[in-house]
Amino acid sequence: MNEVSSSQSNPAAATLLLEANVETPILVALPHGTAAALSIPHPTRGTVNQDAAAILPAGPSDVLLVVTDGMGGTRRGGEAAATVIHHLSERLPVESQGLLVRTAILNGIESANQHLLANVPDAGTTLAAVEINENSIRPYHVGDSVILVTGQRGKLKLQTVAHSPVGFAVEAGLLDEDEALHHHERHLVLNAIGSAAMRIELGAPLALARYDTVLLASDGLTDNLTLDEIIALLCKGPLDQAVARLAALARARMLAHEPGAPCKPDDLTILAYRRSA
Repeated sequence: MNEVSSSQSNPAAATLLLEANVETPILVALPHGTAAALSIPHPTRGTVNQDAAAILPAGPSDVLLVVTDGMGGTRRGGEAAATVIHHLSERLPVESQGLLVRTAILNGIESANQHLLANVPDAGTTLAAVEINENSIRPYHVGDSVILVTGQRGKLKLQTVAHSPVGFAVEAGLLDEDEALHHHERHLVLNAIGSAAMRIELGAPLALARYDTVLLASDGLTDNLTLDEIIALLCKGPLDQAVARLAALARARMLAHEPGAPCKPDDLTILAYRRSA
């Protein structure tokens, strides 16, 4: 597949990263801010990147950010991740006045789930998606790919809960973030697109202040960096440089095997948005 297209020169077009190897962040100008994205495969395995990402126009001033992390152990995981992107892009932007952007997104996810169940039954994918509408966002979440929102000074305004035993244990206060990062069952996921029991967690709208930053990422980031490290790097400097620093540290952790530090080599996808107006 190896599809990488960029809308840097045309914000009304879609940006897709499918089976990509994009180490330098792609910058995309959006109606009320800027997005930056990169996606790189497992650093040592030599396999196709099973992550995917997209920046999709969703309405007159609405944009959808998406990160999917394919599961299946073969190229089928990448197919599952790309399937969700394609089903969403077929329904966006919304052209009918009677159809809400939210409805189109939910329909796209449900359609992708049915397609995978019927045609790719040995694979699935997580989903982290954020609908941006002028000065607010709405998160959509399936699995353990993360969505974070931070203020200009590092205040955490939103963190999704991973649909996993470890994620639910952290939410319940049974594990702290450091224990969760090193837990032997961290890889287990309880919810995925491509499952008959798939459920979509739809978050409430969240207002964005100027210079707030939204992060979507596959677990190649969150399995190798602490939450504090992610927030500290995300808020510092221009957005593309912040994304590049996050990726560089995650990749270094994957390769270093430092005592006491997290280390889980994996595909890595980071998609960030910063409001500027």
